[in-house]
Amino acid sequence: MAFLAHLPYGLLPWQLVALMSGSICIGMSKTGINGISTIAIPLFVLVFEGKPSTGVILPLLCFADLFAVIYYRRHAEWKYIVRLLPWALAGFAAALFADRFVPAKGFKMLIGGCILAGLGIMFWNDRRGKGAAAPTGWLRTKGSTALFGILGGFSTMIGNAAGPVMSVFLLSVRLPKASFVGTAAWFFLIVNYLKVPLQYFAWHNISVESLLFDAYMAPFVLGGVVLGILLVKKISESAFRVMIYALTLVSTVLLFV
Repeated sequence: MAFLAHLPYGLLPWQLVALMSGSICIGMSKTGINGISTIAIPLFVLVFEGKPSTGVILPLLCFADLFAVIYYRRHAEWKYIVRLLPWALAGFAAALFADRFVPAKGFKMLIGGCILAGLGIMFWNDRRGKGAAAPTGWLRTKGSTALFGILGGFSTMIGNAAGPVMSVFLLSVRLPKASFVGTAAWFFLIVNYLKVPLQYFAWHNISVESLLFDAYMAPFVLGGVVLGILLVKKISESAFRVMIYALTLVSTVLLFV
């Protein structure tokens, strides 16, 4: 494959296939198939290792975020974004601090455990039915926003793995399908672009070489964007919720690998 000779990093054919697949998943995640982006994380880690992989993935996420926001720009629920962002920034700070002490495997297990706990709570809440009284009290309203905001900021900074966290939170507030996707699109556009200077200056894992590789992967991200749009249009509201639960669970299990 002569094409490989022109790619950075001297990739092998199987590595290129894995990264193309991961790039498609990133595109799909930005236009409705939330949770599937976490499947891309172990594929990139397999090739680039832990922290360096985050610097390779981040520009691809930023590229896909633009298409997601353009397509779903009218459907965002800004009140949830505004509530989450300050806590997400606190999560950034926690990740930068914890990076000095906790190994990458420990981060993945911590994040995965929190998401699985959140999924259990959401499943219980759905089993109660739509007619049940909504949870009240600081811990279950403002407290949950703080918890998911910090966890989302922490997990996205450590491994670009906040998709499942935000899926659980947005499911908990019972947003319609279009609002779910639009709110997630704007939230991740903001946090991912805020992460770029931190990744570059603090972790030094974005370089000319990594950006050149990202340019090669951009068409596959775009293909995933289109595929995600087509799939979301064909899925009913109830099926959409089930799909998000399933993909979140599967992608969370991959964090333990």
